[in-house]
Amino acid sequence: MGTKQFKAESKRLLDLMINSIYTNKEIFLRELISNGSDAIDKLYYRSLTDKNVNVNKEDLSIELILDKENRMITIKDNGCGMTEEELEKNLGTIAKSGSLSFKSENEKKEDIDIIGQFGVGFYSAFMVASEVIVESKAYGTNEAYIWKSKGVEGYTIEKTEKDSYGTTITLKIKEDTEDEKYSEYLDEYKIMELVKKYSDYIRYPIKMEVEKSKPKEGTDGKEFEKYKEQETLNSMIPLWKRKKSEIKEDEYNNFYKEKFYDYENPAKVIHAGVEGGVSYNTILYIPSHIPFDFYTKEYEKGLQLYSNGVLIMDKCSDLLPDYFSFVKGLVDSPDLSLNISREMLQHDRQLRVIAKNIEKKIKSELLDMLKNKREEYEKVFEVFGTQIKFGVYNDYGMNKDNLKDLLMFYSSTEKKLVTLDEYVQRMKENQKNIYYACGESIDKIDLLPQVEGIKEKGYEILYLTENIDEFVMQVLMEYKEKKVLNICAESVDLDSDEEKENLKKQNEQNKEMFDFMKEAIGNEVQKVRFTHRLKNHPVCLTSEGPISVEMQKVLNSMPNDNNVKAQMVLEINENHPITDKIKKLFENDKETLKDYTKILYSQAKLIEGLNIENPTEISNLICDMLSK
Repeated sequence: MGTKQFKAESKRLLDLMINSIYTNKEIFLRELISNGSDAIDKLYYRSLTDKNVNVNKEDLSIELILDKENRMITIKDNGCGMTEEELEKNLGTIAKSGSLSFKSENEKKEDIDIIGQFGVGFYSAFMVASEVIVESKAYGTNEAYIWKSKGVEGYTIEKTEKDSYGTTITLKIKEDTEDEKYSEYLDEYKIMELVKKYSDYIRYPIKMEVEKSKPKEGTDGKEFEKYKEQETLNSMIPLWKRKKSEIKEDEYNNFYKEKFYDYENPAKVIHAGVEGGVSYNTILYIPSHIPFDFYTKEYEKGLQLYSNGVLIMDKCSDLLPDYFSFVKGLVDSPDLSLNISREMLQHDRQLRVIAKNIEKKIKSELLDMLKNKREEYEKVFEVFGTQIKFGVYNDYGMNKDNLKDLLMFYSSTEKKLVTLDEYVQRMKENQKNIYYACGESIDKIDLLPQVEGIKEKGYEILYLTENIDEFVMQVLMEYKEKKVLNICAESVDLDSDEEKENLKKQNEQNKEMFDFMKEAIGNEVQKVRFTHRLKNHPVCLTSEGPISVEMQKVLNSMPNDNNVKAQMVLEINENHPITDKIKKLFENDKETLKDYTKILYSQAKLIEGLNIENPTEISNLICDMLSK
């Protein structure tokens, strides 16, 4: 029989696929094993509905044969096989899928579980093979046929002899090139690795003769001899399809450590199965520590994505939002086809539904931890809280309402991490705002002059020690109708009406003195004024506008040309003895007041952790005053 040509559109698709679509050539084995599994599925299903089909499930299997010398790989199944017409129809026309047709014909029957629904996967063999040979004998027939092709130039179909029903696919592996080492696919260990990676959960045994060694008799273990032994390469039963009640904690942990290359047990395991419009099973893990490459460009977020136990993608980033990028795990759905490209997968509607459900599940499990296993949640938050905070701040706060209940900050009264909800529940009856303060550490924040005044009023303060914290608070703006305010901001006002009026008068009466003091400092501050927010401290720096003093430090520490400046105000404690001193100096010795002002401003900067641009001058001024 002469060579037949692929249809024109099929020929173009085949050429494109071999050279372009599949960038990951190793998936050819996954595709061919999945095809074999489908063929066995079809035969087994027929045996359940047709008394004339006699199949022993225990005998159903897929066999792999390596012939390194002749550069050949054989994938052999004892499934339904194909007639001449089916070979022509299924292999002669690209994207024609017998599996898809089979499923659509029986779509009302829920127990049909067919993997290969796309139909193009078979042709991935041409990425690694110079020639593909398919020998097939349909169950219940006496005739066998052989299909041969070397790629886009066409194919032949002829009669052949075959003892048993099923399909045998033989690939003649290409010679190595500078860019591709095709010989690796003839290596036992490589094939075992690929089966474990992509096809570990195919429900039928995948067998292969594996070379082993044993001590030679009579050599006392000093000499070894090699021998071949057939092994089953796949585990067949996915952990995630077993009942949760039957799985021990050690099994979850060992699976995690083996699958995701961690040396510690995870902090949390989430195992869920969903049935409905989109069905899937998932096992998710929250690690107990930050992955070593988490904050590098090399880190890839994502979950392993399976279709009926066959790996489609090792890191499907679309399944996780960035703020949960630390979560490891997998999703297995029968509603996803083995699509030919990542691009097509990204536009899959079912995938988006699964991703949304997974996001909700992770959040609900974290909230459950927070409520019922507080210490465990605090450990998770200490490790991954920064990422959750980033999720609140990122995308202009689009996800803040979804994540705000997961946030925790150190409390000045509780002396531990608390949630915003817990803060609000404890608020004083007349308290209108949630107060926070920022600094490098809890100890340093505790020494801020403004902290003392807020504490004296009996208000709780949240201590923010991470660079991102204040940006998060500015995005939140409020929580449960309570505004969040930085105690170092101008907008914080705890005075009574009488105190406000008195302070306003004092600042108006001393305006000329404050203008003089501002001129002594220069343009670094917007103004100088009295304040009631301090108890024992003489001075402090506050900020006006959206940029706080702490934000200025954070932004200017970044590796770029930023020179961000907060609109700072030097505030002087009206009730401190220093007030009388500066008033007298303004009346009698303005030059000395200039020196006092510079010293007071430097003191305020030091308290805030800001650099003093002229430390020698300030040191000399202090020494001069001490010597008077």
